[in-house]
Amino acid sequence: MNGQFAKEHCKMCATICDACAKECSMFKDEHCQKCAEVCRMCSDECRTMANM
Repeated sequence: MNGQFAKEHCKMCATICDACAKECSMFKDEHCQKCAEVCRMCSDECRTMANM
């Protein structure tokens, strides 16, 4: 966590996970909805880490 780019890396991960969640949530298939849910959880965790 003390790496030079750790916070930026976590922010970028959150942005990517948000984009994935948005894309997957457009589809009604169960596996796509599950993917969107997991991506949103990942995004939240990455934001938490970025703010440490």
